[in-house]
Amino acid sequence: MFLDTQPMDLGSVGGDGGLAEFRVGSPLEVQALLKQLVNGNVLLNLNASDGTAYTTTIWTLDSSRGAMSLAADASDPRLQRLLDADEMVVVGYLDSVKIQFDLQDMVLVHGARSSALQVPMPRVIYRFQRRSSYRVRPLARSAPVARLRHPALPDMPLELRILDVSLGGCALFLPDDVPALQPGTEIAGVSIELDPDTRFETRLHLHHVTAINPGARGVRLGCSMLGLARDAERMLQRYIDQTQKRRRMMSLD
Repeated sequence: MFLDTQPMDLGSVGGDGGLAEFRVGSPLEVQALLKQLVNGNVLLNLNASDGTAYTTTIWTLDSSRGAMSLAADASDPRLQRLLDADEMVVVGYLDSVKIQFDLQDMVLVHGARSSALQVPMPRVIYRFQRRSSYRVRPLARSAPVARLRHPALPDMPLELRILDVSLGGCALFLPDDVPALQPGTEIAGVSIELDPDTRFETRLHLHHVTAINPGARGVRLGCSMLGLARDAERMLQRYIDQTQKRRRMMSLD
């Protein structure tokens, strides 16, 4: 359901937990997401309530007026149906994250050589990500680690740096002065510490060992997490969401 351009049913997505975890309402964060759509020239699908769909891109943002302009072909008959609609839902993608927001009060503006759709910027944007696969890199100021015992040498405690993390797994850095680990190994009793508020226990299954670069002096361990408790899953999802938000805010600096 994440790989199409149809709007998500917000009622079914929210469920009993509501939409808070998907909702971006801060003006600065909304602006940051819109800037990413502009800079990436991301295709957006405009979906009217009568089923009319139109593909476009955001041309410009005017944060002082709270407005933006979208590319438009004035000769396209679908435009009038869009303009007659009370509101529409916009869908696009930033990597594996589905972006969705509503637009209202759209106006077609004609220029000397082109036309554009002028519309107020959305106040709220929803982000739906494929949580089992979407990975975040920890921020530079944090130092998340996984503490475990070497599966072949139980007397050897290890503290491995976490390179990235998702809801389903993580990548660890294994220095070249530590005995190698083999793909297929399952490691029990792993303590994950992402920040002072995000600590939990899990088991890891090592899927692959890959080189990083000649100067790294170590390899990347690609692992999945097994038997993650519900409270640990919630902590991990919160950490991923907060890390993404902080990266968006940093992009505004």
